[in-house]
Amino acid sequence: MGGYLKKYKMRKFCKKLLALFNYEIDTTNIPPEAKKCIILFAPHTSWRDFVIGKFALTAMGVKTAFLIKKEAFVFPLNYLLRACGAHPVNRQNPRHFMEDTLSILENNKEIALLISPEGTRKKVTKWKRGFYTIATQANVPIVLGYLDYVSRKGGVGKVIFPTGNYEEDLVEIEKFYYGMKGRFPGKFNLEDKPYAHPEWLEK
Repeated sequence: MGGYLKKYKMRKFCKKLLALFNYEIDTTNIPPEAKKCIILFAPHTSWRDFVIGKFALTAMGVKTAFLIKKEAFVFPLNYLLRACGAHPVNRQNPRHFMEDTLSILENNKEIALLISPEGTRKKVTKWKRGFYTIATQANVPIVLGYLDYVSRKGGVGKVIFPTGNYEEDLVEIEKFYYGMKGRFPGKFNLEDKPYAHPEWLEK
């Protein structure tokens, strides 16, 4: 009972914080079939995107984890990072990175692993493929998380179950993000596409 009450209060607290950012956040829970999943986090052009996204997912009651290079886990920052759901990974060794990432999913019954498909806050011409490789090897769905500065909306959208055809699945995934903008315009590679959600702009 105590644990449930603590989670309820935290969810309520995060909802209040989100209101301060002037965002309309859809705090609907992730579908049951995606309780263990990869959540894409886009557009990602500022450190503030992550903060708002973390608040939104906590408000949904979603247990989240994210990856940070192991070199960042130094005292006393390591305690704060772990409390926020961070996991240290070895980015210099691709094999170890994949093993560390898959173990997070394997060792948790319910968890959402946050991944920025861009892999950086800088503008890129194409997304990194790692999120798809992890999802297929772990046999988990990909949930499309978003924070759109055009409509001032955020939340989670479609759930994609990887087919094994990366190119086809990527087309469907990217179409969801067409026209969205990050906090810093010009840094998201899909923002010049026709806006995918005109209904969000209706008053």
